Amino acid sequence: MALIENYIVAATNYAIASTSLEIKEGMFVALIAAGVRRATTGDDAKILGVAGDTKSTSASAMPGVGTAYTTGGATIGMQNRASDYFDETKSSGKLTVYHSGGEFATDQWTAVTAGQIGAYLKVVCDGSANTGKLTYDGATKGNNTVAMLVGAPGAYPSGVPGTDINGDMALGGDNNNQYLVFKLLV
Repeated sequence: MALIENYIVAATNYAIASTSLEIKEGMFVALIAAGVRRATTGDDAKILGVAGDTKSTSASAMPGVGTAYTTGGATIGMQNRASDYFDETKSSGKLTVYHSGGEFATDQWTAVTAGQIGAYLKVVCDGSANTGKLTYDGATKGNNTVAMLVGAPGAYPSGVPGTDINGDMALGGDNNNQYLVFKLLV
């Protein structure tokens, strides 16, 4: 459950709509009159950008949570402050939203394959468990296109010495620890 910022153009803070579903860092958000919310049914044309923070009451969504490395019998992963109860927006009520371009890696995607490099991606807005995640849109840019796939789904190096990928241990996350790299188009 993560977003890795490789290159950003613009980041803005927006108030979070009280009706928003849980937002994991790396999911896409829509702008409505009450603020931003996790993209959901009917939000296809309202996508503002990708969430840079997590708003949750149950789990951290930072890269590598629970899978970074084991020491002394305990699994160590990145966590946000315990006092915020996994809600990175708790003190301000605002969410960082990346927009206007950039390149990111995320594990918040569904139905994308390695053979689709250069394809366009859209956001799932159907109310399913995948709502707010990227998915394949096609070879031609459509009305709901928000990104372009520039890196195939695969393991992402964590920077921790190991042997999983490029001399590093693989970074943990959703989608069986598989990250894709996308160019943001919104």
